[in-house]
Parts: sequence; C-alpha cells; structure tokens
Amino acid sequence: MDICVVGTGYVGLVAGTCLADLGHMVTCVDRDEAKVALLKSGGVPIYEPGLDQLIKRNVREGRLHFTTDGPTAVAKSEVSYIAVGTPSADDGSADLSGVMAVAKMIGESLVKSCTVVIKSTVPVGTADKVRKILNETTEQAFDVVSNPEFLKEGAAIEDFLKPDRIVVGCREPGTEAIVRELYGPLLRTGKPILFMDNRSAELSKYAANAFLATKISFINELSLLCEAVGADVDSVRRGAGSDSRIGLRFFFPGVGYGGSCFPKDVKALMRTGEEAGFPLSIVDAVEQVNARQKQVLFNKVVRVFGADLSGKSFAVWGLSFKPQTDDMREAPSVVVIDALLAAGAKVVAYDPEAMEEAKHSLGERITYAESRMHALQGADALLLITEWNEFRNPDWEQVADTMPGRHIFDGRNIYDPAQLNSAGFTYHGIGRLT
Repeated sequence: MDICVVGTGYVGLVAGTCLADLGHMVTCVDRDEAKVALLKSGGVPIYEPGLDQLIKRNVREGRLHFTTDGPTAVAKSEVSYIAVGTPSADDGSADLSGVMAVAKMIGESLVKSCTVVIKSTVPVGTADKVRKILNETTEQAFDVVSNPEFLKEGAAIEDFLKPDRIVVGCREPGTEAIVRELYGPLLRTGKPILFMDNRSAELSKYAANAFLATKISFINELSLLCEAVGADVDSVRRGAGSDSRIGLRFFFPGVGYGGSCFPKDVKALMRTGEEAGFPLSIVDAVEQVNARQKQVLFNKVVRVFGADLSGKSFAVWGLSFKPQTDDMREAPSVVVIDALLAAGAKVVAYDPEAMEEAKHSLGERITYAESRMHALQGADALLLITEWNEFRNPDWEQVADTMPGRHIFDGRNIYDPAQLNSAGFTYHGIGRLT
C-alpha cells in the first residue's frame, strides 16, 4: 500500500519505519524542515534501539521517504496516518490542535478515497471530530480508524512488529479488510486484531495506560507502608505479584513514573471523566501518589544530611525517565535534582543517552559527567534514579575509592543492601529492609 504518516515524533517515526519494513511504500511528513533534513541525511532525532538501522535499510530499499510536503504525500496515498503529538493542556486535557490541523490538511488534499488512521493518543470522541472536519473539506470517500499505539519506549520496534494485540475502531464494513491487509504480516502469529467502535478503541488506550500507572502507584504506596511497619517491599511484591491474576510486570517500586504517555494519559483520562460528569477517584489518587513518590528519594537525603545541603555534592546515575531512551519528559530525575539544587547542593550527573535532552530542562545548573565513575568524584552520596544496565553491577571497591561519601540512595531497588552494607556503604532503598 501507499501510506502517508504525518508526524515524525516517537510514534510516527516508529510506525512509519515499521510499516515500510512490512513492505509498504511509506512517506513520513513533518513540518519541521530541520528534522526532515536530518532524517534524509541518515540521522535520527530520537534514541530508540535499532531504529536507526531500520530506517537506513528501508530508505536504501526505497520504501521509506521523508518530506515536508504533506498535501502531495496525502494525495498519492491509500492510507493516511495522523501521528502528531497530543500534549497536556493547562487543564490536563489533551491538546488536539495538531490532530485537527492534520485532519484539515488531509481533507483538503484528498483526490481519491482514503482511510484515515488516528495513531495519536486521543480522548473519546476525537474520531467523530476528525470525521466532521473531513466531511467539511472533501467530497472523497473516507473512513476514520482509531488505531492506538501500545509501544514501550526502549522496545518500540518489537512492540510494533510483535504486538500483543491490534486495536481498531472503525465504522465502515469495508475498512476491516483494508486494516487486515495493512497489518497482515503481524497477524500470522495468531495475536488478536480487535475490531470495535471508535470510541471504545480510543478509551482502550487510556484504560491500558491508566491501569499500568495504577499498578506502579499501588506498589509505590505500599513501599512507604513497608517502611512504616518494618516490612520489605521486594518480598511483598513477590508474594503478591506471583499471583497470576496480578503478575510482577510493572509491579516495581521506585521514584515514580514519567515519560510521554503515563503522566499525560492519566491527566487526560481524569479530564474526560470530569467532562462526562463522572470524576475518576482511583485515577486521581494514582496521580497524587506519583507526585508524592517523586519526592521520596530527596526526603531520604534530607533525613541523612539535613535540610541545608550547602557544600554537599551528589552524584546522580540516570536522567531519562526509563532505560533505553533519551526521553526526559516528566522524568523523576528532574524533580529530585531540582529539590537538591534548591537545598543548596551541587549535582554531578551521568546518563548513557539523555544528557543532551536533559540540558533542555536542567540547563547548566548541574555538571554533566563524562562517565559513571567521573560523576562520583568528590560526591557525598550516590543517587541511582534510572536503572540502565551499566549501573547494575558496578565495582564497589572502585566506587569506594572514587567517592568520599558512603551513602547509596537506590531509587530503583536494583542493589543488594547486604552487599553494600558489607562493603562499607549505607544503603537507602525504597521500602526495603536494610
């Protein structure tokens, strides 16, 4: 099929590249001339493992193209994807201005029948709004498909090419056949493609992300209870999560969730509930617990060093909101570092991929280390915030030789308290017995 994907952010670039890898002819559109020029030159504006090689292969084989000319790309396509961002507005709702602008451009550009696929994460009722715009701007036949993405940053390519399920909301009977052809190679494993109405498909994405966020906030709140009553959250996590009805995935305590999806989607779902006259009290609590959890590591530092951290230096390992990405959106590290700086501390940080992105939010207020060990020089304590693999098994003797301080604040519970204590460090985890 000839496909147009409007938006070369995280979702659009991954989707467009993977669709090309399935054999389709794909043109990715973005109004950012610098980004399109970068992509044409072989560069990639985001970090996602394996994406650069997949782009190079499909560009080389002539299936993947990049342009700023949306109307021309739409005019030649059988399927046009809307994959632009839907950031949170001031009231927490999803900002749909980008989606509506693209819908208008698509409608004005159509010269033949087309299937319009909304890949952006959008609230209930968005497909109806897009359909209205298309009705007002084109006389060509079309259907609007709600096809939310379920991609994990750091594993997006595998998630797209080996999905747990494909959710499709549409209205016209003939659209099902088009979508089946579109995703045909992905259906051979027997994983389900679920057809439903648009509104149910739109809500499915929010339901999935809000449930996962709930699971994280639940174990985070339990971690604080564990500290209060003298239990170990890792044991509690395993004891409860081994129940097949609960499971251990997304059931790890830490310093809170971040990223481009959970914070935004939780807020948007709350706003949808308010607009429908049905406030979502559980989802509201999830958001409150997460905001509190991002302060936990700093509060532990204050209990050790006091509220005035002037003259103290802290090493931070990990800045991105999770490993295998350079995404700093809603990253817990920013909250922790802001609090340290406000208390007068010096911060030296290292992250394998996210330091350039971190400068957008942290600027030059901190020192960016050349390596994980360089960050430890002169530090009174180490704060582990993002569990990159290279942080999991450091040489603790080398750490002791490099870092004057002996406090380890483990924001992801990846270290063995007994091992660290025997090595002469004082371990501070999240809800753990030490």
